Amino acid sequence: MGTTTVDGRASQAYMVALQHVVMTLDGDPAWQRWWDAAGVPECELGIVAEGPFDHLRPSADICKVSGKLRANFTCAAPAPGARRPAELFPLAVHEVTGMFEVIREAMGLGALPPVPPLPDLPDHARELEVTCKAVVPETGEVDAQGYLTLTQIREFFGDEDPQSLSR
Repeated sequence: MGTTTVDGRASQAYMVALQHVVMTLDGDPAWQRWWDAAGVPECELGIVAEGPFDHLRPSADICKVSGKLRANFTCAAPAPGARRPAELFPLAVHEVTGMFEVIREAMGLGALPPVPPLPDLPDHARELEVTCKAVVPETGEVDAQGYLTLTQIREFFGDEDPQSLSR
């Protein structure tokens, strides 16, 4: 997991919410049956949360590597503010299911199963290790690009450029 940042800090609450949604889907029997139809034993999901100026166009990089699917995505980060992860579940569910919708389309899978109820998190969820990359324009002005390219996503996660089903 990673995030682009201007101030060098990641939204831990949002990162926890994203991970909680992913782990809930991973443990759900309906979602496991849905993934089994892919014929690929494993999906490695990389997520970069981007702020509103960076997230003008979401990016996805999907490729098969060593018998597993590697899917790296950008997703929207919440507006700044100290919130609890549970308050961010709706945004996290929307973003994660959107990622799996792209994977579904790329792999020709059936419709996504319903999202199961999310279990409660403890009040003090542990902080996650999140890679932060500063978005610093080279000229000191706002970057006209406004999003991470697929190459930048791969570089963010240290991925090489294997055969890809990029979108």
